Amino acid sequence: MTTEPPAILVDAREQFLALVAGVRPELHRYCARLTGSVIEGEDIVQETLAKAFYALSLSPEVPALRPWLFRIAHNAALDFLKSHGRRYTEVLADVDEVAGFVDQPDPAVVRAALARFVALPVAQRSAVILKDVLGHSLEEAADTMGSTIMAVKAALVRGRKRLLQDEPAGATVAETTRADLDRYTRLFNARDWDGLRAMVGQDCRLDLVSKSQRRGKRVGMYFERYETADVRLRVARLEGRLVCAAYLAGAPQPAYFILLETAAGSVTAIRDFRYVPYIAAEAELEILD
Repeated sequence: MTTEPPAILVDAREQFLALVAGVRPELHRYCARLTGSVIEGEDIVQETLAKAFYALSLSPEVPALRPWLFRIAHNAALDFLKSHGRRYTEVLADVDEVAGFVDQPDPAVVRAALARFVALPVAQRSAVILKDVLGHSLEEAADTMGSTIMAVKAALVRGRKRLLQDEPAGATVAETTRADLDRYTRLFNARDWDGLRAMVGQDCRLDLVSKSQRRGKRVGMYFERYETADVRLRVARLEGRLVCAAYLAGAPQPAYFILLETAAGSVTAIRDFRYVPYIAAEAELEILD
């Protein structure tokens, strides 16, 4: 049985999310490039905000928000990468190497695909993202990484060079049931809400990312808001998996996407990213239908 959180906690959470709203897209750009995944990047952002919300409840004052959140996100991302077999090593600064350091980002670095960043060692990856993609100063990058300015410069020189040389590894497409997603999108676009509810398994998990979570029969209520929304779905490929790309009325590009897990034609999990639309700007979606 799921119990609702106290109203005072819900209000405090909403105030906190409003406080950090401006920095969240930047946090996601950083975490998505560190992990090579917009989905895993958002997982780290969610963990970062949960840790920050708890820490603020114990602190008598609010720290400088942006650098504080980036430090939390950086450490959370390193923990994630270590848990997935990626070791983090400090870059040793070479004076000769950084003597000709250029403090201007290369536009090609800013435009590089997520897969190229993953090919870099983590320290180089972090430095390039912070400095060249997000426009942080050397001092800010060093503070976030818990490093020195010289080490950041060395990481930037090496990372920029390698980023523009290496070819990303080809993506591996995970096996999934295309027929289930085709059926789901067809029912959704036909506004057949009863048909969709019939697809939802009895123990289905729903995650409205950054908003709420439900399970079981309460997932059926999820479709009520869509009944009055002009949204259309199309099947797409993202990071080796199939997803539903969501289009708002008349929009040429998807506003967000929805992850589904299915088994034997039944939906077992829904993860809807409509409340974190900044992810769509980073997602490299391939529309299939």
